[in-house]
Parts: sequence; structure tokens; C-alpha cells
Amino acid sequence: MRDLNDYYLFHAVVTHRGFSAAQRATGITKGTLSKAVARLEDRLGVRLLERTTRKLGTTEVGRAFYEQVEIMLTGADGAEAAAAQAHAEPCGLVRVACPQGLIQNLFGEILPRFMLAYPKVRLQLKVINRRADFVDDAIDVALRARSGRDDDSSLIVRPLGATRLVLAMSPRLRNEVAEIVRPDDLTQYPTLSMSESAEEDQWELVGPDGEMQIVAHQPRLLCRNTDMLSAAATDGLGVALLPEHVALPYLASGSLVRVLPEWCSPVGTVQAAFPTKKGMLPAVRALIDYLASEVPKVVMACSV
Repeated sequence: MRDLNDYYLFHAVVTHRGFSAAQRATGITKGTLSKAVARLEDRLGVRLLERTTRKLGTTEVGRAFYEQVEIMLTGADGAEAAAAQAHAEPCGLVRVACPQGLIQNLFGEILPRFMLAYPKVRLQLKVINRRADFVDDAIDVALRARSGRDDDSSLIVRPLGATRLVLAMSPRLRNEVAEIVRPDDLTQYPTLSMSESAEEDQWELVGPDGEMQIVAHQPRLLCRNTDMLSAAATDGLGVALLPEHVALPYLASGSLVRVLPEWCSPVGTVQAAFPTKKGMLPAVRALIDYLASEVPKVVMACSV
């Protein structure tokens, strides 16, 4: 196996034109320097240095070898500089995967503020409504909402804030239908769902005392786009189960009202998932830290 230290010591001897001068410059003994050069010559099977009692020089092969070693050491310096840059000011491209619903109503406000705070960082935001693959999708961070535990032990997950889904409908529809008292009553009314299946959908709801109830229904509209669902709900087309941060502006304006306000989906978590902390670029770390600071401010506002 090559010992690159021998290359470095040979370079020092030639650069400083002798073993004594190299010893003074590097603090390495003449004996160690001499042995390093001898090992190189033995392994390569050529003479690299011409030694006399008065001076030391390189052979023709030694000169060519020295020039290549100098290129190698310059490259090593550049590699260390590149690694050091990883601890510098956040900059460069961060590739982020995020489902459409979270972009529209949560990260859509936060990410532009992050870019203003870090002007040297570039973001590539990929809309992915399925489980993202870090290799195939070429991403650094996956932003997502999850309920329950994630079994993928290959990822590091940083919670950013709690989230839940709430039932809402337009005031006009509420005035046109009978009062909805229990989750079972929802089966008698048109519904709007984020499900991707055209068959029967199921809403999992939790009551004030922790009671769990499954509501099976056949939605009138199925769409992953929360803007479309919210618009359909405000037009009175049905009852929608919406992310709370999506429903909040509509509830505040009165264009939607809560249905069964004591019931909601199980609490989930907005997360940032990434493969490893080791070697994480400053820009990626800055983004995750920023989201951990800002997302709770948005989701907490939903409970106010």
C-alpha cells in the first residue's frame, strides 16, 4: 500500500534542497526523511535523488516525479479547502421534496423567508405527493406530514410541528342540512376528500374523550389539491376534512365553519427527513434549523 507521507517528505526534501533544511522547515528528523526517500526509491525501483557530500539534487526521473507529487499535494490542499468550505456560510443548492398540500399552505410562506435570510442558498423544490426516494428523486431533504411512527430506520427525522385535520363546510350548506351531531351523521351528507382512491374512503376521527371512530363514505370530490378542496367546500359542495393550517384562513373569514368541532383526525407531525447528519452541508442544516424554528409558529396559530 502506498504511504502518501513518503511523497510529502520527499517533496519537502527537494523543495528545501536538502535533508537539513527540510528538517528545519518541517520539524521531522533527517533520519525519518532519509528513510522515506529510500522507501520510495526501493518501491519504485529508480533513483530519485543525486547525493554528494556538498549538495543534493534530483535525477531526471526524480524531477519528473517531484512535479507530479507537487500536483498531487496541491490537489490535496484543494480537497481540504473544499471540506473546510462545508463549515462556512450556507450557500449552494438544496434539493427539497414536499407534497403539494404542504407547499400551498405551510411551506409556501416559510421558504421564501428562509431564502431572504440566506441569500446565497438556492432551493430546488420538487412537488412529490408520494414517499420520496432520496437517490432516485435526487433530494437532500423530504418535508412531509406523518401520523404514527415511521419504520424507515435509514432516515433521520426531525419533527417540525404538530398537525391535524379538521372537518369544515360552508355556512350555506350548514343551514341547508340537518345538524351533524355525531361522526356517523356524516354518511348522510356529500363529502370532499384528499383520497387518491375512487372507491369508498375512510376518515379516522378522534373525539374529546379519546374515542376513535371510522367514518366510511363515498366522496363527491376526490382531489389532493387542498386549494381545490377548500374552494369546493366554500361553494357548498360538501363537508371536507382539511389540514388545520389550510382551513384556518377560511374559518377566520367565515367562508367555512367547523363541523363537529370536538372531533378531528389523530394528531400527526410535520417532519424534515434526511439520510444522515454526517457531512451535512451548511445550507441543508440551515434550512432544517430554520424550519424547526418557524413551522411551530404557523401550526400553533391554528390552535389560537
